[in-house]
Amino acid sequence: METIDLTGKKALIVGIANGKSLSAAVARHLRSAGAELAMTFHNEKTRPYVEPFAEEIGAEMILPCDVPDPDEVAKVCSRMRSHWGELDIVFHSVGAAPHHDLNGRLVECSPGGFAQAMQVSCYSFIHIARCAATLMHDGGAILTLTFFGAERVVDHYNVMGSVKAALQSSVQYVAHELGPAGIRVNAISAGPVATRASSGIAHFDKLVEEVKHKAPLRRTVTADEVGRAALFLLSDYASAITGEVLHVDSGQHIEGMVFEDEPVLKV
Repeated sequence: METIDLTGKKALIVGIANGKSLSAAVARHLRSAGAELAMTFHNEKTRPYVEPFAEEIGAEMILPCDVPDPDEVAKVCSRMRSHWGELDIVFHSVGAAPHHDLNGRLVECSPGGFAQAMQVSCYSFIHIARCAATLMHDGGAILTLTFFGAERVVDHYNVMGSVKAALQSSVQYVAHELGPAGIRVNAISAGPVATRASSGIAHFDKLVEEVKHKAPLRRTVTADEVGRAALFLLSDYASAITGEVLHVDSGQHIEGMVFEDEPVLKV
């Protein structure tokens, strides 16, 4: 039976919030496929939520990394270099904006709030990719998370829509620049999943219900489905795929307006 085997691969997971986050699901699938794992957490306040999960799945390292701090990113890369000497996989799952800017209209977003959201959610991906590339001696794979709100307006997503659009563009440019070194760079646009990060989005429950009503599959997705898609993109099965945004959203991204009085074809 053909299976995905990542035995001996070194993987860095950036941005785990707890054992229920999308990045945790990705970490589980990578570990089950045989990859060796290192994880980062935001600060000492978040360590208690991440450390038990890291121990549960057998991660070799758990490191602090406040991504806007270039010194902390450099320390993580230095630790990867001293402990492993190389890196094969990076999964980036970091996004944040000040609460008042996240929940306010984009036209009312403060300059500082916009800059912070862009630095944490987008520039951190570029910075980490630059550091990781120095350790990917024989090529590698880098993956980040985005959302449909980067492509079309999603109520209450606000500033993060612009930031994720910048992230998706950055995926293409980084893929272009690192491709000659055999490094693939992609993104997953995940459907709404209840996580600590999504709890900051106003009316998130209504967004989930909207997806259940409009998406072709008439349901939202699970963290496990996102994890399996990430496993594929980070494996050699996706060796010719780069610069791609893979939608794992029950098909929501293809839908325009769905009229309630239109009959649904039963098949």
